[in-house]
Amino acid sequence: MNILIIILLLAGVLALFKAVRIVPQGFEWTVERFGKYTHTMSPGLHLLIPIAQDVGRKVNMMEQVLEIPSQDVITKDNAVVKVDGVVFFQVLDAAKAAYEVSNLEQATIALVMTNIRTAIGSMDLDESLSKRDEINAKLLGVVDQATHPWGIKANRIELKDIQPPRDLIDSMARQMKAEREKRANILEAEGLRQAEILRAEGEKQGAILQAEGKREAAFREAEARERLAEAEAKATTMVSQAIASGDVQAINYFVAQKYIEALKDFANSPNQRLMILPTEVTGVMGSIAGIAELARDSADKQKASIAAKASKQS
Repeated sequence: MNILIIILLLAGVLALFKAVRIVPQGFEWTVERFGKYTHTMSPGLHLLIPIAQDVGRKVNMMEQVLEIPSQDVITKDNAVVKVDGVVFFQVLDAAKAAYEVSNLEQATIALVMTNIRTAIGSMDLDESLSKRDEINAKLLGVVDQATHPWGIKANRIELKDIQPPRDLIDSMARQMKAEREKRANILEAEGLRQAEILRAEGEKQGAILQAEGKREAAFREAEARERLAEAEAKATTMVSQAIASGDVQAINYFVAQKYIEALKDFANSPNQRLMILPTEVTGVMGSIAGIAELARDSADKQKASIAAKASKQS
């Protein structure tokens, strides 16, 4: 009798354990009655009919990440590249994820790998390396549509690495180096050309300014010579008038002028180290005095002429 009671108690505890189920947050459990799916339990406390009902599949409803293993893919231009990636997906329908596909994760990985080969195989190497975002968007659209019957939602698909063969990498590196050297040579040649242009422009402007300076100097020199000639002509006229009027000092003026010019040239001669003056220095002084007296006489005559004109006007 006691053994029967113990057996009944154990059966009751086991039935209670089978009847009361607690589903954790982030999961959904399917319920099967005699092996057939009936409904899905959401997170919380649930009661089942012992023996008749049982838990079928425990499905993770949180977003999950699947690593896509590396694989060799042939591009449109027959280049072999290694490609891997990741898939972010979430189960939306626990029943479909549990009963529409066997081994959901393995099926998703196989589907993504197949579509990666299809997407990259339709592009050449340069496009596959430069249009990664376009490849990701294309894969996401195809995989999301294909996995919809499985009750899952593909949120993102990212290609982590597209690695060409070593010989192609070396060739691309040499090509990039050649392009950089080409651009550097072009920039250097352009800089030299610009420098030559600027230098030529500077020389041109310098020659123009130098010619302008020479022209201005020649003009100034001609003007100075003209003024000097006018002064000499005026002085000659005055001296001629003085000689005509019987002024002997005018002759002394010419003699003293020539004498002084000769002494100046003689003193400035580079081959002359010794200059001997004549003993009749008084003659030179007299000539100079004559020049001074002539100048005074000319000034007095000018003043008298001005006074006469003023008296006539009054």
